[in-house]
Amino acid sequence: MPNPASLSPQRLPKTLKTGVKAAVKHDSAHKHVSGEALYIDDLPEPRDLLHVYIAQSQQAHAKITRLDVSAVQNFPGVVAVLTATDVTGKNDVGPVLDGDPIFADGLVEYIGQSLFAVAAKDIHTARKAAKLAIVEYETLPAFITVKAALENQSFVLDSKTFRRGEPEAQLPQSAHRLQGEIEIGGQDHFYLESNVAMALPGEDCDIKVFSSTQHPSEVQHCCARAIGIPDHAVHVEVRRMGGGFGGKESQPALFASIAALVTHHTRRPAKVRLDRDDDMTMTGKRHDYLIRYDVGFDVNGRIEAAAFEAASRCGMSADLSASINDRTMFHLDNAYYLENVSIVSHRCKTHTVSNTAFRGFGGPQGMVAIERVIDEIAHHLGEDPLTIRKRNYYGIDERNVTPYHMTVTDNIIHDITAELEQSADYAKRRADIVAFNHTSPYQKKGLALTPVKFGISFTATHLNQAGALVHIYTDGSIHLNHGGTEMGQGLFTKVAQIVAEEFQVEIDRIKITATNTEKVPNTSPTAASSGCDLNGKAAQNAAITLKNRLIEFAAQQYSVAESDITFTPDGVHIGTQTVPFQELVMQAYLARISLSTTGYYRTPKIHFDQSTGKGHPFFYFAYGAAVSEVTVDTLTGEYTVDRVDIVHDCGDTLNPSIDTGQVEGGFIQGMGWLTTEELVYDPSGRLRTHAPSTYKIPSCGDRPQEMHIHLRCDANRENTVYRSKAVGEPPLMLGISVFNALTDAVASVGNYQACPKLDAPATPERVLLACEALRSLNRAGG
Repeated sequence: MPNPASLSPQRLPKTLKTGVKAAVKHDSAHKHVSGEALYIDDLPEPRDLLHVYIAQSQQAHAKITRLDVSAVQNFPGVVAVLTATDVTGKNDVGPVLDGDPIFADGLVEYIGQSLFAVAAKDIHTARKAAKLAIVEYETLPAFITVKAALENQSFVLDSKTFRRGEPEAQLPQSAHRLQGEIEIGGQDHFYLESNVAMALPGEDCDIKVFSSTQHPSEVQHCCARAIGIPDHAVHVEVRRMGGGFGGKESQPALFASIAALVTHHTRRPAKVRLDRDDDMTMTGKRHDYLIRYDVGFDVNGRIEAAAFEAASRCGMSADLSASINDRTMFHLDNAYYLENVSIVSHRCKTHTVSNTAFRGFGGPQGMVAIERVIDEIAHHLGEDPLTIRKRNYYGIDERNVTPYHMTVTDNIIHDITAELEQSADYAKRRADIVAFNHTSPYQKKGLALTPVKFGISFTATHLNQAGALVHIYTDGSIHLNHGGTEMGQGLFTKVAQIVAEEFQVEIDRIKITATNTEKVPNTSPTAASSGCDLNGKAAQNAAITLKNRLIEFAAQQYSVAESDITFTPDGVHIGTQTVPFQELVMQAYLARISLSTTGYYRTPKIHFDQSTGKGHPFFYFAYGAAVSEVTVDTLTGEYTVDRVDIVHDCGDTLNPSIDTGQVEGGFIQGMGWLTTEELVYDPSGRLRTHAPSTYKIPSCGDRPQEMHIHLRCDANRENTVYRSKAVGEPPLMLGISVFNALTDAVASVGNYQACPKLDAPATPERVLLACEALRSLNRAGG
């Protein structure tokens, strides 16, 4: 047998370098660095473009008794002023339920609500003219906080309950019982690119809209509905967003609809581009919550019964709050078995901007609450919180039914925890930290390991579908389009890798194109961590259809069995011959074989009965765990995150480089939510943290000094695309470990005798107050 090293390069079989599992760089990475990546505001501005400014309400809740825009209309340079009376279709952009007017019509319900739009030759003129409007109000009572809404029974939707077992009967019988509450703050998306839309007029009243949106079909529908034209008359395109994180799922529809209305009325191009202050004021956030709990447990800390009441600030309308609050209910168990449990969810109406989707979609808030419960139990019993966590984990073949009656069949949290305990040297570090805190009067360290079990699928079942469009051109190049959107997460790269793998060609043969409602209709939002699961499968199905056509053709053309045809990086093996891919494609074209097809996919196995709170809402779960170590200065409340160790489950990874980036970025964003990112509304309902000067996202210096990330790449038990798992949202919940580590550090001030009252975000001020509360308790001998 000849030595393989002596063979000529032409004789060696090729290997696919950019298929699935390869660490392929993000398709736009070099453009991001160089500044060549085109976002909507970078596109060449067409002739006669109108710049649009949206005037906002200055009252949280009031009747509009007078709105006079005549002086605005007469201002030099102003071309059009639109109010509610100029909406030719429906004055509403509610994504699920009505209640989100494009322009206020006689009533305002939050500071920042759109009153009218000014279209002018430039944005400065539009802003200046808008100030000339006369707006008079009759002030009405305003509910700003969750507690105020609860006290006044103010809700945007009916409350819901999940129930399993007999919690009311079991709670009094438990050996130990604790009650408490935790307030969990919201979070601004703080995407780099603020909301922007540009509308262009076409023939026959058609309009093309460039929108920075995660949901092009929703924008298409809302623009058409606002104008009063069919969906087919509106064409929406988005090549990339400068971040989304859920904030561009429903809310871009308002800004796109206003741009489209201006274009409809003037037949001129129009652009709406928000500056940072306006964007933060006018757009919804992560829901903030008040979660109350009543838990009974045995002498070993195993939970026997629990009752939760979760109330969220939804804002002035429902927006996506139904599904978001549902997901909070779905994730109040996190990784823990709750045999007897009730979960009540209140969806509070407040006179603040409507809160909306945010990475995790309500799940993280529920997880924070149950992790606080575990800490409470541990401190009550004088145990290591990790010991209590492991005692309450879901089992493998028993103790494995969720509060919504779904059986957990893919539980790997025990293995992940064991791996992380060993790799992070948890036991030794825990002992060292306790010893350090005993001798250090003012600097205190904290350590926490927290798990993640996150359900993957849209809880609105109908959204679990996707389409794709694939063309093969006669030179063997491939055009790929699908319904997913690219917001920096690497979706387009992963889907291109999937198609490359099917055809066994390198990724540079594949053209990644913008998401476009003319190519793939009725798309679901790119959200719920499902972008690759859905669109990757749809694209794979399209590629398989085309590949099968080529195989059938080749079998007839070369008189071989279809089983003797395989696609390889060398070319297509047809019996004993190898035909270059592009050559076979040309032969098929000449034989009149279609080289274009659509692909479709819908998630199997999922169902849920909203009336009973029972079902199988998730295709599978993604798991992970993180150990975080912090150091707190108890005299100032300042702290550092010193180290984090992460093990995260990503199935059989499609791209380890992109997945690692998602894990790191998700952790940092989750850490920021629970530490420094504080949304402050004053009593009038005005957001006071509406700019980088007052709203603190994590910076480079806030990143843990040591960060160890390990991807656990065991194949998904479910038949996902190449047995991968979603990795968009689950890593954010790893940041909960930082919050619990801070809780641990503060608890040491009281010699671990009590779980401190520390709400989220755990800002230095809150940390200091929690330390002082424990010191006062110590001084009082409590």
